Amino acid sequence: MAKGSGTSIVIAATSGAVAIGDLSVAAGVSSTHLAQRFKELIGVTPKRLARNYRFAATVFAIDPAGPIDWGDLAGGAGHFDQAHFGGEFRAFTGLTPIRHVEVRRLFLREHPGHALDSRPLSAD
Repeated sequence: MAKGSGTSIVIAATSGAVAIGDLSVAAGVSSTHLAQRFKELIGVTPKRLARNYRFAATVFAIDPAGPIDWGDLAGGAGHFDQAHFGGEFRAFTGLTPIRHVEVRRLFLREHPGHALDSRPLSAD
């Protein structure tokens, strides 16, 4: 099995909450070599893939119908403060977390019963 494929499974299984250094130790290669091979085989570095999984898990954790504890979401996404969380969120969506929820709520009001009613759009 290629080293990149086993580590990508670990990243997916942990929703990105894994130290990349731990992956390189488990794979028996340097973190630089792991990143290079990973990018060749997967198309992105393990750090980027973990970041994508963490963001997806965060979006899935948002219930647009209920109150949102942004501090809990930020901590759950591995951020030490809401400012970094907001920056990461804007990097992915172009929106602040609050604006994202406002847009999502508006969409759901205009399209009741839509598949997005309880979850974000799938990557497919």
